[in-house]
Amino acid sequence: MRRARGAAWVVAVGVLLSGAVSGPAGATEPLEYVALGDSSAAGPLILPQVDLACLRSSANYPHVAAKALGAQLTDVTCSGAVIPDFTGQQFGFVPPQFKALSASTDVVTVAIGGNDTGLVAAALSCINLLPPPAGTSCKARFTAGGQDQLAARINATAPAFGQALATIRRLAPNAKVLVTGYGTYVRPNGCWPTVPVWGVDANYLQATIDRLNQMLATQAAVNGAQYVGLRTPSIGHDACAPLGQRWLEGLVPSSVAAPLHPSALGMSAFGSIVAQAVR
Repeated sequence: MRRARGAAWVVAVGVLLSGAVSGPAGATEPLEYVALGDSSAAGPLILPQVDLACLRSSANYPHVAAKALGAQLTDVTCSGAVIPDFTGQQFGFVPPQFKALSASTDVVTVAIGGNDTGLVAAALSCINLLPPPAGTSCKARFTAGGQDQLAARINATAPAFGQALATIRRLAPNAKVLVTGYGTYVRPNGCWPTVPVWGVDANYLQATIDRLNQMLATQAAVNGAQYVGLRTPSIGHDACAPLGQRWLEGLVPSSVAAPLHPSALGMSAFGSIVAQAVR
């Protein structure tokens, strides 16, 4: 009886060891993570810069998230990117971002839309160095005639973004796809002159960013992706926040980062949020 039990135990151990060695392919391999998107993910000017054409930093949120997840990262985010750059050559020589996707991709993050809708240029046009009423409100300009030009641009971008998500699903059928939104850039009524934008215009710009976030979230839901909101976590860390607490820079950066973009501190926080969403 003892001999039979011993033999059974040896067989059981052999089966377990065999399963550990020849189990599902890639079971012990790191996640394959592909990061797509624009400068909100690339991290322009944040040191160290690893791609001067795309102004991409190795301290951006994809790198932070990949390190937290122990993932193998392919980061093709590029400053200035628009949705057509997913399938075409940006600047005439940067390969299409979708070339990084494959059936073996496990995780994809997507950060896009700000350039397609012209939000950065719009924000820069809202600068008023003089207090109201000396100058012109950009809200009044963008909503003249009863039509919100920026809202119209966001609505017009929605179909292209939805199609991009559908293509990602086709090219990376086994991946978890996460769409990251844009953060809180300015608090209610702004903080003129720290950020030289009138209160009415600060509220309009943040409301427009919120509208863009809603479009991204809606398209993510329709196309089987997960939306990762950065708006709420970044409240209190906007461009009006004290030095050392800003996750997003204003028109005059307080750290080595591009204006109206995440700081290194913000990238670190956003990377942690993204990693948690992947888990």
